[in-house]
Amino acid sequence: MKLSQFDFNLPDELIALYPAENRDEARLMVLHRKTNEIEHKLFKDIKDYFEEKDLMIFNDTKVFPARLYGTKEKTGAQIEVFLLRELNKEQRLWDVLVDPARKIRIGNKVFFGENDELVAEIIDNTTSRGRTLRFLIDCDYPTFKEKIYNLGQTPLPTHIIKREVEEEDKDRYQTIYAKNEGAVAAPSAGLHFSKILLKQLEIIGVEFGYVTLHVGLGTFRKVDVEDLTKHKMDSEQIFITEELANLVNKTKEEKHKVCAVGTTVLRTLESAVTTTGYLKPFEGWTNKFLFPPADILVPDAMISNFHLPKSTLMISVAAFAGYHELMKAYDVAIKEKYKFGSYGDAMLII
Repeated sequence: MKLSQFDFNLPDELIALYPAENRDEARLMVLHRKTNEIEHKLFKDIKDYFEEKDLMIFNDTKVFPARLYGTKEKTGAQIEVFLLRELNKEQRLWDVLVDPARKIRIGNKVFFGENDELVAEIIDNTTSRGRTLRFLIDCDYPTFKEKIYNLGQTPLPTHIIKREVEEEDKDRYQTIYAKNEGAVAAPSAGLHFSKILLKQLEIIGVEFGYVTLHVGLGTFRKVDVEDLTKHKMDSEQIFITEELANLVNKTKEEKHKVCAVGTTVLRTLESAVTTTGYLKPFEGWTNKFLFPPADILVPDAMISNFHLPKSTLMISVAAFAGYHELMKAYDVAIKEKYKFGSYGDAMLII
């Protein structure tokens, strides 16, 4: 398929800058794949579509405050440093993006905080924008991380940071079950789950499983090739336990639903599946890019947000839903004024 086939006109006012007041009261579109029927609900109604022993799989990655603003030595120019990945804990080495990239050279120092609480030195260029950075600080690791948390901002996606980052974003741009720190973006489909809704699903007898995929900026990186087979995803770290693999395989054998909560879960599951559809434990990296037509072997239901045109997120959902089915659903979503993006509304594809 071609990238241009995933383009559509999305009015700016339909890109959500704020989440729904209550997590589980975002709107929910339900897309039935077999009949192409579309229903309009609230997210909390999702419990009506699941039964005892169905399995929901969540991504329990935790977002950290990855966006730092500092000043360059001597010139005082403001520099944005986006922490992508910790490379070496002891040496305080990080893989980062800097903006504006043209102003930063190897050997430059950047100061963070009113009293220069943190100082970092650029020690390597990795790409045109990417850098390796070392924090120059003599303290224990918990103190260092505390400084990052105090100085860093919630890394809202660029389609949201048209507004100021607010204090409540720290809580709302995080799933309620987030556990394993390492993501620079939230797995957005999971943002709609409240404690009450999870309890209601538990009472029904729905089972919960967790994988970890530490979401990197590659998820949001613009696709710049027309031929989708030539797009390369950035590698992201994933963890699938033996316990989760056994639970998924048992659920499938017993003919109950396996639901992937978001594209990150979908990609994680499809990165560690045998040709016969069995899930294997896995710990490592994936650069799996799903696009139609794709044979999805593990989940038979999926929850997703409405994603921006030509994004890898939208294309991955189409791999599960079917291209024509998804484009029709998006057309309906625009007519019905659903909200798009990380803070937007949700769809259930069954």
